[in-house]
Amino acid sequence: MTELAKKRPEFRNINALKDLPTYRMPVAAWVSILHRASGAIMLLLLPFILWMFDKSLTSEISFDAFTAAFRAGIGFVPGAVLKLVVLVLIWAYLHHFTAGLRHIWMDISHAAVTKEFGKSSAIATLVISLSLTAVLGAKLFGLY
Repeated sequence: MTELAKKRPEFRNINALKDLPTYRMPVAAWVSILHRASGAIMLLLLPFILWMFDKSLTSEISFDAFTAAFRAGIGFVPGAVLKLVVLVLIWAYLHHFTAGLRHIWMDISHAAVTKEFGKSSAIATLVISLSLTAVLGAKLFGLY
């Protein structure tokens, strides 16, 4: 009779402002969220990417205007801001690419779908994308 008297678990809706900040997501969850965010960033900045591609390839004069935009800026937007936008694009591409390779590997190799592999591959994805972004960002800002 005591089994019938046990209190059943209570399920409730979560309060996004109260409950979500206290939830600790694993590294794999962050990589997954950043994979989606990087795809959205690349989609939203596609007109800027196409503008850069067009200006860099049309002619020598347009290429000079393109490089001058990154030195002096365009209108009220300084060149450093344009470089930061390009740095965000570099990170978005590298993260999206490496996280995509991670997802493809997990789809192909079903043995790779474990908690340990998820954590280690997520850390590797972050390290690879951030280190390549740092190297290319240093080149973008003229450090070498």
